[in-house]
Amino acid sequence: MSGRNRHASWVYLLVLAGTLMLCAGQAAAEAAWVRGGIRLNLRTEPGTQYRIIAGVSTGDAVTITGRVEGWTKVRLADGKEGWIPEGYLEAEPPPTVKLGQLTDEVTSLRAQLESSRARTTELEESNTTLAGRDDSQHSEINRLKVENTELRANKRWPEWITGASVLAVGMLLGAILHRNATRRPSSRIRL
Repeated sequence: MSGRNRHASWVYLLVLAGTLMLCAGQAAAEAAWVRGGIRLNLRTEPGTQYRIIAGVSTGDAVTITGRVEGWTKVRLADGKEGWIPEGYLEAEPPPTVKLGQLTDEVTSLRAQLESSRARTTELEESNTTLAGRDDSQHSEINRLKVENTELRANKRWPEWITGASVLAVGMLLGAILHRNATRRPSSRIRL
């Protein structure tokens, strides 16, 4: 292999390695925030000689899409991509952003608490109403049980009278039949 071919092979391998590093950096995108008190220029390529396309400030959320020596490629929330100097990003939002997030969360939790309190009051009133209805329904059930027992007892008297009537008629018929059956014809003539 000639020196020229070796040199071309090394250049090819370096270009391939650089491309793989950029692709690997883009595949492992991670969230980050610009750290406190600065404003950075977003550039088209890694280096201060390249054109500025936007700016990022403290608290701006970005997505890291690649890294090269001394520079980090990021994507902004609006979709713009560019390069900023390395070392200005943190994995956690800065205190000002955290404070805003916590303030929003506290406001949301207070609203939920008030809603829960109102619902609790509503449920307590409903429970009191239902307890009153429950007591009146128990009273009504007991009254209906007593009334039902009385109606059952009153409904049986016709049966009892019918049974007593059948018994009385049977006894009367029995007495009459017995009297006629025990009477013997007498041979005496009565005058």
